[in-house]
Amino acid sequence: MAFLPPTAAQLGLFLALPEIDGNRADLLIEQAVALCETVVRPLPDGASAVVLSVAGRAYVNPQQVSYETIGPMSVQRPQGSGGLYLTKADKTALKSLAGRGGAFTVDPTPAAADPSPTYPVDDDLYADGGWLEPGWG
Repeated sequence: MAFLPPTAAQLGLFLALPEIDGNRADLLIEQAVALCETVVRPLPDGASAVVLSVAGRAYVNPQQVSYETIGPMSVQRPQGSGGLYLTKADKTALKSLAGRGGAFTVDPTPAAADPSPTYPVDDDLYADGGWLEPGWG
């Protein structure tokens, strides 16, 4: 199944907003998809959560406000919390959804490798089918 980008209505539900500017939401979702495709292309099926997260951050904090005081209330947001950007967690999630990342093993042995020894074998070392040194056989 191909990736289907989330809709403006889904972004509104994600942000728990009763009303949402559809044109602005569509633009942010489109840009978030393009940004996510810089990490993984094509986007996997579950990438809509990352796209909504990226678009949601930009929707609620477009001017990248880091500190705001209105009357007795003040809010401080982390630096760089506005605009469109991918966090390290977003990139990790995209790679994981695409089946990339994580631990893996690489076997450097060629498929045509011969298990026989390549060094000269001295048959005199093995007297009577055992080791010459006591205790080794």
